[in-house]
Amino acid sequence: MTVWLLVLHLFNFVLPALALALMMPWAGRWVIGAGGLPIKRRMLVHAVAGVLVLVAGLVLHGNDGKMSTYMALVLVAATAEWAMHRGWKQK
Repeated sequence: MTVWLLVLHLFNFVLPALALALMMPWAGRWVIGAGGLPIKRRMLVHAVAGVLVLVAGLVLHGNDGKMSTYMALVLVAATAEWAMHRGWKQK
């Protein structure tokens, strides 16, 4: 495997987490409303949490791309967005 193919594989591995990191703060603002942490910080938290979930799924299953890993990725992203908006204090 060449270095270029390795870079492409790694990029495609983290791409779902990065896509959710870009979209979740805007979706949270749309669903929950304005407030919480700044958007850039929320994007960073989502990116780190998403990559950790994907790595955990890779270690647990032995290969990537399992639907259970993607389900966990979405649940962690939604829970993190709710927590960063302090959803338990909403009326």
